Amino acid sequence: MSELERDPVFGAVARQLCARGDASPGCESPPPYASVNCRAGVVPAGERAVLEEHGVRLLPLGSSTAPWPEEFAAAVDRERMEQAARSSACAAALLAASDAAAAQRAAPRIQGVVNVTPDSFSDGGRCFDPARAIEHGLALAAEGADFLDVGAESTRPGATPVSVEEELARAIPVVAGLARQVAIPISIDTTKAAVARAALAAGARIVNDVSAGTQDPGMLGVVAERRAGYVAMHRRGDPRTMQTAPAYGDVVAEVLEFLRERCFRALAAGVPRETLWVDPGIGFGKTLAHNLELLRRLQELRSLGLPILLGVSRKSFIREITGADTPPAGRIGGTAAAVALGVVGGAEILRVHDVAVMREAALVAREIASC
Repeated sequence: MSELERDPVFGAVARQLCARGDASPGCESPPPYASVNCRAGVVPAGERAVLEEHGVRLLPLGSSTAPWPEEFAAAVDRERMEQAARSSACAAALLAASDAAAAQRAAPRIQGVVNVTPDSFSDGGRCFDPARAIEHGLALAAEGADFLDVGAESTRPGATPVSVEEELARAIPVVAGLARQVAIPISIDTTKAAVARAALAAGARIVNDVSAGTQDPGMLGVVAERRAGYVAMHRRGDPRTMQTAPAYGDVVAEVLEFLRERCFRALAAGVPRETLWVDPGIGFGKTLAHNLELLRRLQELRSLGLPILLGVSRKSFIREITGADTPPAGRIGGTAAAVALGVVGGAEILRVHDVAVMREAALVAREIASC
């Protein structure tokens, strides 16, 4: 068995588990060992005996159609869990996931969006010109952005893909121009390994991949080679198909399982653990109900032990809630509410268009959640 397969968070056993955070948002700490879902039959009889010996039982979820037919009921004290973990890989994985979920959160950081596309949903191509895009990035940095995210291919629902050559022509002058003028890290929002490689050479330090490495098999190798930061995002389908009747059994469990698998693959490719972030992909192959469920249960993604990046800025789910026929730039209030609740739920990086006001919302939410 390889070291990654033994890994208590991303290993072969842990990839069958899905930690659940049952605490309500607020000032109380989450329960340390609330429960964890698992696939039926994944726990060998010997491990079941060890778990039950220490008071960790497997119980039915009560529905034969549930995507996760069994769950660990693990409301036991830490000493007993540690004892079980010495001889049970499942208990060790549960303990590690629970500790990661309860770990101290970093202060929220703001990632400012720089769209270099003619068809951006958020600004309609206002910064398609490279000079204007650089000027916009400098303004976001002055407002307090901790990162800048440069994207040259629209990923909005229904967007048409662009060639590698076109994406390079749009993105690289902006990345290079910003890298010469700002000290904060720049990320390149791309699914293409060739674009990532060129952007990293031009001064970017992070790759923000909405496909989590599933679209271009060379992506993880490029990130590992450059020791770059990497954001793995969940997406179902592609921009042309992702909003065509998306369906899930348990959207949070399925997103978490996908991200765990992709992070396992990233580590296996040589991407350093300390450079990995995860993103639940709000609005990417999800209905309004799916988006709200992910935001409500965002805490559960903390079981991965990695920083959570959350992108809710100006998105259409806000319009669906309010019913207001406002353009994306007018959804500031809804964005601020989602950002604040995201911080309470454990998001540490907020990808936003309106840096100053969202930075304020994030800081106030963090202070309230830390009381």
